[in-house]
Amino acid sequence: MAESKPSAAVAVGSGRQRAASNGHVVANGRVGVTDTSARSSVTPSRLADTSPAIESITVVVPCHNEEGNLPVLHERLTTVLDAQGMPYEIIIIDDGSTDGTWATITDLNRGDQRVIGLRHRRNFGKAEALANGFAVARGDVIITMDGDLQDDPDELPHFLTRLDEGYDLVSGWKQRRKDPLGKTFPSKIFNWTVRRASGVPLHDFNCGFKAYRREAAKNLRLYGELHRFTPVLASAEGFRVGELPVKHHPRTWGQSKYGWSRLVKGFLDLMTVTFLTQYRQRPMHLFGLPGLIGIAMGVMLGLWLSADKILTDSSIGNRPALLLSVLLIVIGTQFFGLGLLGEFLTHGSNAPRSQLHHQVQASVGLGVNEVRVAAKAPAGVESMTMDAVASP
Repeated sequence: MAESKPSAAVAVGSGRQRAASNGHVVANGRVGVTDTSARSSVTPSRLADTSPAIESITVVVPCHNEEGNLPVLHERLTTVLDAQGMPYEIIIIDDGSTDGTWATITDLNRGDQRVIGLRHRRNFGKAEALANGFAVARGDVIITMDGDLQDDPDELPHFLTRLDEGYDLVSGWKQRRKDPLGKTFPSKIFNWTVRRASGVPLHDFNCGFKAYRREAAKNLRLYGELHRFTPVLASAEGFRVGELPVKHHPRTWGQSKYGWSRLVKGFLDLMTVTFLTQYRQRPMHLFGLPGLIGIAMGVMLGLWLSADKILTDSSIGNRPALLLSVLLIVIGTQFFGLGLLGEFLTHGSNAPRSQLHHQVQASVGLGVNEVRVAAKAPAGVESMTMDAVASP
């Protein structure tokens, strides 16, 4: 990260009024919308007195086949970040690109040592890219944005302002989205469903433009399509979540990677998130209660059959109710056992990633003092030091 710390960042201050006038925030499960005319009682309580000062910034950019966009994004990012007057780093993750994205990242690193590049062995998805970016990020604030130039770097000061107000995660809201209907319509369905299922009333869970305090980002364990649910996961951990309307630009280079197939995957991961947020610390509540109900029903049915056998001397061996009684007891016992197993496994199984995973093939820009080794590299592959550079 850059060592120099110029004087006060004017850009942060200039962004405060705009963010305060149109920002939407969520705290403790409720949405607060600031009055556009004046700060009034609907403005969420300021928590800045308890929030640590922001002294450094990390920008994490996951990308796939974005060689034409990265140089422009780097130029715009450095212009905005230089104005903040604090050290920063830009981490770009090449998620298995098939074009010249990695060569572009290495070129950017040669010209600017604040650029850090990570290269995945293949396309593992955005969640894994973000997880590896979070693992090496060193900033007090971690800002995530896409590499397609649809997110506007000029919004960064507004995110910092919102974090200064005491929020741990601020999610962007693309109010006027510049995408085709085939992309926006499934997104609206997805956002409505997540909002209703999670109880976190954000408007745009799909927006990749987000700002995290470091402790919030480091506490997230991301895989699959869980990157869409970071506000839900963070809220479940007690972090304060806010929302900020952001500008959105049409894509000018490359192709969108979003479609209906990702919508289906997102709904499947929504089921995972529902479990993680509501039952992760108490799996017995999810499995134990149905198990006990099944056992109780099976026992009661068995007692009724036994009483019928004793009182009427009727045969019960060929009655379907006997089989049903046995099945209820067996299945109920299995559910109860799953609950117990979940209780044993729940602690420690959801720890966030502190090391890079073996998806990372190479990196540029990580110094000797920040050497990390890929976790459990496959057989025949040597452990990777993070200052190694692979050929493009």
